[in-house]
Amino acid sequence: MPTLSVAMIAHNEEANLARSLASAAWADEVIFVDCGSTDGTALAARDHKIKFFSRPNSQAVYVNKQFAIDQAASDWVFILDADEEISPALRAEIKRFIASPGGAAAAQTPRKNFYFGRWLRHGGKYPDTQLRLFARGRAKFLPLPVHERLEVDGPVASLKEPLLHYPYSTPEDMEKKRAFYCDILTRAYALKGRSRLFIIFRPFTRLLSSYLFKLGFLDGAEGFKTALMDFRTVLASALQYMRTPPEA
Repeated sequence: MPTLSVAMIAHNEEANLARSLASAAWADEVIFVDCGSTDGTALAARDHKIKFFSRPNSQAVYVNKQFAIDQAASDWVFILDADEEISPALRAEIKRFIASPGGAAAAQTPRKNFYFGRWLRHGGKYPDTQLRLFARGRAKFLPLPVHERLEVDGPVASLKEPLLHYPYSTPEDMEKKRAFYCDILTRAYALKGRSRLFIIFRPFTRLLSSYLFKLGFLDGAEGFKTALMDFRTVLASALQYMRTPPEA
C-alpha cells in the first residue's frame, strides 16, 4: 500500500490544531512546521504524533509550504491547512486514490467553507477546488509572492469528497485574517499594475458579484455577513494601495 505524508504549516493556530491534526492522525507521517507562532501553537502541536519543525513566519507563504513538503518521506503528500479537516469520507477516498491513481500525478478536491458555523453553498465559496494531493516529487510551489500555486508534473485527477474548512469562527479570526488578506490583495494589485479606476470600483463589483450574481444571499445571515466582511477587506486593500502603492 502506498504511504502518505500530511504536510501542514501554522502561525498562531492553537485553537484549531486539535481538530486538524486529529483528522490527519491516520497518515503515515505528519510534517508540522510552526511559523513563528506567539501563542501555544507549538506546544499544542507536540501533543500529537508529528515531525516538528520551526521556521520564521513569511508573507511569501509558498516558502514554508515548500519546506514542509520537502521534509516528506512518503509516496504521496497531502497539504492540510491548520483550519481544515479531512473528513472520514475524504480519508477513505484518498486511500483508494493513492492505491490506484490511474496514471495521475496529483488530485484536486472540492472544499466546503464554514463561515460563522454555516457551510456556504453560494457566493463563490463552493466548490472552491483545491489541489492538495500529489505524488512526492511530482509537484512544487511556484515562487509567487501572492496566491501560492502548485505546479504538477503530470495529469491531475479530481476527488469527489470535500475538504472541510473553518476559517472564521470568532471575531478574532475575522480581524486576524482580514489583515492578512488585505496585505495579500494590496501586493497582488501592485504586481498586476491595477489602474486606480479598477481599484476604486473593485470593492463594489466584488460585493455585487458574490452576494447577488453568485447568489450569496441564499446563505442567509451568514451569507450577508461574509459578503460584508469580504467587501471590507477589499475596500481596505484598495485604500491601502491607493495611499502607498507597494513596489512589485
